[in-house]
Amino acid sequence: MDRKGFIAIHEDDDLIRELLERWLGEAGYSVHPTAGESPRLVIADVPSPRAAPSRIEAMRAVYAAPILVLSGRFRRGLAASAEAARRLGVKRVLPKPFSREELLSAVDEVLKATR
Repeated sequence: MDRKGFIAIHEDDDLIRELLERWLGEAGYSVHPTAGESPRLVIADVPSPRAAPSRIEAMRAVYAAPILVLSGRFRRGLAASAEAARRLGVKRVLPKPFSREELLSAVDEVLKATR
C-alpha cells in the first residue's frame, strides 16, 4: 500500500519519530524503504540552527530528495520559517511543536513544488 512513495525520517527522539511514522503512514506514505527505493522527501530534525548546515550537508550527501527540516529552535510564523529555509537551502522549515495537519500540509507543499 505504498501509494504516495517513501519519505525518509531522521529524527533522534524515538517518540517523535514514531509519531511522524504513524502520521505519514496514515496519510499513505511509506516510511520504511523497499529494496532500491529512493525517498521522495527527507524529513530531518535539526537540534539547533548552528548544527543545521552540517546535518543538511550530511543529508544531501546521501539523498537527492528535497529536505524538510524540523526543529524546536526556529521561530514560528510563515515569514520566519521561509527565511530560515532560504538561508539553509532547504525546501521548508517546520518549527516544533507542530500538529498533524501542519506536518502533512508542509509535506504536501514540498512534494507539489518538486513535481
